[in-house]
Amino acid sequence: MKNFKNRFLPTLALALGLAISGCSSDDDFERLDGDDPTPTPEGTELNGNLEDDRVLDASEIYNLTGVYSVESGATLTIPAGTEIVADTDEDATGVYIVVQKGGMIDIQGTSSAPVVMRSSNGERGSWGGLVIAGDAESTAGVDATAEVGGIIYGGSNSEDNSGSIEYLVLSDAGAQINSESQYNGISLYAVGSETTIENIAILNGSDDGIEFFGGSVTATNLYLENNEDDAVDWTEGWNGTITNTYVLHSIENFSTAIEADGVDGNPTIENFTAVSSTGGVALQFKAQSGATITGLSLSGYDTALDIAEETRTDLSGIQLNGATAELDLDYSEAQTVDPAMFDWVDNRGRVSVLPGTIDEDFSLDGNSEYIINGVVSVEEGATLTIPAGTKITARSDDNDDGTSIYLVVQKGAMIDIQGTEEKPVVMSSTSGAPGSWGGLVIAGNAETTAGIDATAEVGGIIYGGDDPEDNSGSIEYLILADAGAQINSESQYNGLSLYAVGSETNIENIAILNGSDDGVEFFGGSVSATNLYLENNEDDAVDWTEGWNGAVTNTYVYHTIENFSTAIEADGVNGNPTVENFTAVSETGGVALQFKAQSGATITGLSLSGYETAIDIAEETRTDLSGIQTEGETATLEDTYETDATVDVAMFSWVE
Repeated sequence: MKNFKNRFLPTLALALGLAISGCSSDDDFERLDGDDPTPTPEGTELNGNLEDDRVLDASEIYNLTGVYSVESGATLTIPAGTEIVADTDEDATGVYIVVQKGGMIDIQGTSSAPVVMRSSNGERGSWGGLVIAGDAESTAGVDATAEVGGIIYGGSNSEDNSGSIEYLVLSDAGAQINSESQYNGISLYAVGSETTIENIAILNGSDDGIEFFGGSVTATNLYLENNEDDAVDWTEGWNGTITNTYVLHSIENFSTAIEADGVDGNPTIENFTAVSSTGGVALQFKAQSGATITGLSLSGYDTALDIAEETRTDLSGIQLNGATAELDLDYSEAQTVDPAMFDWVDNRGRVSVLPGTIDEDFSLDGNSEYIINGVVSVEEGATLTIPAGTKITARSDDNDDGTSIYLVVQKGAMIDIQGTEEKPVVMSSTSGAPGSWGGLVIAGNAETTAGIDATAEVGGIIYGGDDPEDNSGSIEYLILADAGAQINSESQYNGLSLYAVGSETNIENIAILNGSDDGVEFFGGSVSATNLYLENNEDDAVDWTEGWNGAVTNTYVYHTIENFSTAIEADGVNGNPTVENFTAVSETGGVALQFKAQSGATITGLSLSGYETAIDIAEETRTDLSGIQTEGETATLEDTYETDATVDVAMFSWVE
């Protein structure tokens, strides 16, 4: 049968292969060639010194084959839709575009036709990106020499203008010169405040996404994905502003979302949302550098704030969300930047972190991937809608305590999982280890022997009432894997935990796999479930207690692991639930059905195969089995119930 192992890791684009083109003009420019530059006619090859204004043409694809230098007094204009491809056959450190001090660039992209700069092979670090040198102030001084290319930058004009950049997608940059010097996606050396930078996406870099070396330039609407060093870096007293920044990390071993170094120019950061599916450090401040950051939202990082200088005790220069920074806060506020504002970036990684509290109707995007880093609670009155094809992953590793990572639908809230056979919704963990998260918990207002407003054994969740027809929503075509985190020896999460869920709730076509506790457990209530596939859950496949009186129909249980508990465990007061067409197969023996206390059921279509014990009565004093009806008769301990399968496993072929 299928040994489903969902090792979902977000799959992100490493290169942009957009069918967009660029152009040429008839002006001449000089090629950089040692000390003896020679003129070269313009064409689709970019290489050399641009000393006169030039406008590219969006009907050609441009090949960047070396250093293309926009000299002082010249302007390079790049119209919407232009594509520039860096030649990766050359030394990566010698392939970049530089706007020299006094030169200008005018990138005229639009949301429907951004300008694209990328490498020919799509590998990170395979070219040097875009470098701009300005005449604003830097602590490096006037006419300082950049760490890359010997470029001269810096002056005294804070309002210097190096041009305009709008709607640019730049990928694969960050060529390494040596261990101390690297190119970035965009390197801004003493660039002044009259320069316009907005709507920029920097992807798949081997060093920083964007780095500010002094200057006073401001940047707005930045999308920074999987740059291996820092997403945003500044030094040399940069004092500008960045507004509306979204950082995504789904790779291991990146450095930070922000690295700040050097003298404190007190730059302003407004609305900064950073998301990691792999942990790591979010913000790092070195030396005395600081910032005023408002609208900070961090999700998924192991460390929110790191102070690199051990001797630094005064954090007053680092203002985060209106207060002095604190090392023990995680800054896991609601996202302040919606990644959908960057939908103009084709093939961007669509990964978001689900908010901890959902207190109004909230719909996910079926084309996106979502991370759970903690408890996600759908509050009373709210509905969480999950479209077909959505993937939700609990961020955990083999050593994590998964009890703090789960999705709960509170009493009075609703969930609407809209999976299909072709596109099921998938919930799993990053580690793929059984018990690495708490699964899906639903609390309802139906009846339970625990009473009204009882407290669940997990999460202190309140459940139970007097409405057997209570409706907690609908679940269709859901694959749920790796759940069952252990609280203690008596309390555990399951794959799907149903607390007093009512009969108007719809549950059908569910697969629960690789759990360390029960697949599905009913704590009272009257909900029914149809078409269940339960594979290798280490405790019970189906468990009920507290007088559950609903039904399960068309259930297939598969055991290939040792030391599971049972296919069914029934406990507590007998609500006489109905079990129709229940096929369970074991390759390792074990117990099939166990009934505790006075709990029973009416079972038809029972087929057991491979179990050493068909029915086990846990209470030795129980002699009356009349509450356990199988095929219209009172159950017997002698019968093996080894009949032909009543559920065809092929009906679960949608479970990949």
